[in-house]
Amino acid sequence: MDGVEIARSRHDRRSADSVPDYSDYVPLSLETVPPRLAHYDGIAARLGGTPDDWSVREVGDGNLNFVYIVEGPAGSVCVKQALPYVRLVGESWPLPLARSFYEYSALVRQAERSGHVPEILHFDGPQALVVMENLAPHIIWRKALMARERHETAAPIMGRFLAETLFRSSDLSLSAETKKREIALFSGNTALCKITEDLVFTDPYRDHPLNRWTSPELDATVAAIRADAEWKIAIQELKYMFLTRAEALVHGDAHTGSVMVAKAATGEDIRVIDPEFAFYGPMGFDLGAAIANLFLSYYSQDGRGPDPGPYQAWLLTAIARLWDTFASRFAELWRTERTGDAYPPTLYEAQDQTDASEAALARFLVRLEADTLGFAGAKMARRILGLAGVADLETIEPATVRAGCERRALALARRLVVDRERIGSVACAIVEAKGILGEVK
Repeated sequence: MDGVEIARSRHDRRSADSVPDYSDYVPLSLETVPPRLAHYDGIAARLGGTPDDWSVREVGDGNLNFVYIVEGPAGSVCVKQALPYVRLVGESWPLPLARSFYEYSALVRQAERSGHVPEILHFDGPQALVVMENLAPHIIWRKALMARERHETAAPIMGRFLAETLFRSSDLSLSAETKKREIALFSGNTALCKITEDLVFTDPYRDHPLNRWTSPELDATVAAIRADAEWKIAIQELKYMFLTRAEALVHGDAHTGSVMVAKAATGEDIRVIDPEFAFYGPMGFDLGAAIANLFLSYYSQDGRGPDPGPYQAWLLTAIARLWDTFASRFAELWRTERTGDAYPPTLYEAQDQTDASEAALARFLVRLEADTLGFAGAKMARRILGLAGVADLETIEPATVRAGCERRALALARRLVVDRERIGSVACAIVEAKGILGEVK
């Protein structure tokens, strides 16, 4: 990014503290992407040549947006534009374009607080459009897991990213005044939050037209879950946390499909993408989402080819590394960057009560770890019982094998939701997961 583009980006950050006016919004197509990008001087220079020299392909495989890769003689970019509806469903499900604004706002903050996100090259607010670096040769982490590839740094980097973004956006780091301004900024992302509130915490436990599951193989399992009073009470406790605990700026969709991985001669490169669900919520929600999808991959391996054991063992190690890295980095930030209005050092370290500070940290992490388990269970169940499943499981054939993998995942999901405080730790959840693998058919 040249000096002019950096200055423009900084101006965009200052001027983008309110939702844009979308009255002139026009959705892009393969044909209209080049002329649109030609209006952005920095982007045109990055691509090189003229619009006639640029190739465009649509690569979005998500549920909400269009994503284009544009390549020119000098370089390439990724263009993401929000649509005024849910792409997975169509125009019958309208969705605000403002989610692009919240995604941009979250990416800027994540870049400042941790890194490991794509570089933003241009933000066109009124067009709900973000131009960012083209992550190549990266692939979605979920796809790598499905192919049983091992990216050793992905889980610990994700753990560190979550520790830094969650801590530094919380009352542990920010003044109450600053944090309340941040809450206000993201409070308008209600439509995306509503999707989570319904699809994760409510719809899978009732009859709803958008629910999807492996039928008829799981019909009896679904009926039993809807009749499970303990599960429904516990899932609504988690929903209440989601609705009421504005602890930190959460990514909101921090699963293995929102992480891109690449191997190079100099090592691995890991990036976190797609924070359009960002809002101020419970820290455990992001952690639970990441861990849930690794557990889903763990159970899917029985349907993904012979000899799954070694890779399943590696996945459980990755889950442990994610939490351990998170907890270690979070503790380090607690000791070195606790500048917010919560747990002020003037009450502890300044009065020679470091032991009390450490005890407070330990209690904080105990509660957060139990929250994480509960949200992990909620996210696992939602991917099997509701709209928008995961390819890890959905691509398994025949259906009888897929259903067996899903039953085992649902068995763990229930325990994590209902018994999250009894289980208490990610390490104990891993023990539960291994036991279920041999118990549930």
